[in-house]
Amino acid sequence: MNIVWLPRAQANRTHAIDYIAKENPRAALDQLGEIEQQSDMLADHPEIGRVGRRRGTRELVINRTPFILVYRVRSRAKRVEILRLLHGAQKWP
Repeated sequence: MNIVWLPRAQANRTHAIDYIAKENPRAALDQLGEIEQQSDMLADHPEIGRVGRRRGTRELVINRTPFILVYRVRSRAKRVEILRLLHGAQKWP
């Protein structure tokens, strides 16, 4: 399956990494690497995330980070759409 970051998720990722980079650029790169590596796993294993709090979504807790990916699987289109990247402390939904 293809992984597609929707615009809101892209903005979430950019904001989070920029925020971390202000204090610790190395940590920001490490966090980004974890996010990318683990989100790429969804291409082969789209069901690895838990059932989401919103209908039709799944949530992948990104190990070694405070982040959660919210995504949906589009089986017919053979793609995974990443909807949001949230900090675990954020209230969701």
